[in-house]
Amino acid sequence: MTLACADSEMAEELQGQLSTGTLRLYRTTDVIGAELGGALKNVIAIAAGAAIGAGYGDSARASVITRGFAEMVRLASALGAWPETLTGLSGMGDLMLTCTSNQSRNFRYGLALGAGEGFDNRATVEGAATGRAVAVLAPKLGIELPVSGLVAGLTEGRIFMDQALDILLNRPLKEEWVAQPAQANMIAALA
Repeated sequence: MTLACADSEMAEELQGQLSTGTLRLYRTTDVIGAELGGALKNVIAIAAGAAIGAGYGDSARASVITRGFAEMVRLASALGAWPETLTGLSGMGDLMLTCTSNQSRNFRYGLALGAGEGFDNRATVEGAATGRAVAVLAPKLGIELPVSGLVAGLTEGRIFMDQALDILLNRPLKEEWVAQPAQANMIAALA
């Protein structure tokens, strides 16, 4: 797990007190990054679930997770988070689990959306509200978040799965994001 605390000395003390033989905590002072990683992964989990629920398969889910992760990093960076925080447990770790586990409410909600089925409206699905908030925030920050925007449209009933797929596949073609030298060094240091 990730322990986020702005005070590095306090974080180290808490890490020592809370870690056990079966619970290992990693610490960071990037509270914004840890918070955003924990929130944004729910949006992408809805999209991943919708891809599976619609019958698009695991390759589509992998694409959604990968492109969704790029959106998470883009938004978190724009809000002052450290991009490397998103490569850790509170970003990529949470994202992988939430996008592949049937125990995830957000993933199950996406499954239902993709299959055109109802979902228990008493269940908490954090990603739906987060997706709507992100869709409003992204244009103000001047960044594109197509997967998150489509999740907002799906959860609000403004678009349907066939439309979402068409929108994604008809976006302008472009080069895939590749780590720049500073980012590549950061990724190598994490390995």
